Amino acid sequence: MRDIKTEAEFNEVIQSSKPVVVKFYTTWCPDCFRIDPFMPELEEAYKEKLDMVQINRDDLPELSEQLEIMGIPSFVAFKNNKELVRFVSKLAKSREEIEQFLDRAVQVGEAL
Repeated sequence: MRDIKTEAEFNEVIQSSKPVVVKFYTTWCPDCFRIDPFMPELEEAYKEKLDMVQINRDDLPELSEQLEIMGIPSFVAFKNNKELVRFVSKLAKSREEIEQFLDRAVQVGEAL
């Protein structure tokens, strides 16, 4: 998953006409490390329908605050510079819950 390092890079990525899912994480988040092993499989499974990138919330705190990213890991889907759907909570996320979110992001993206 490609790391986004600047707000300008983020703004460029979310302009895509293909849905883009942004995973917000930190290096100190145990739940983030728990999902890391299966995230490449999900990225591969959904690569035809959406792109996935990640942002370390601690590297871009202003952007995270602006997007109201409180819990991590959190996922927000964008298309054409607009937010489609989000999966943001302080609770741990299972593979099934993330897959449901990705399915929803694809569904909303196709409806637009």
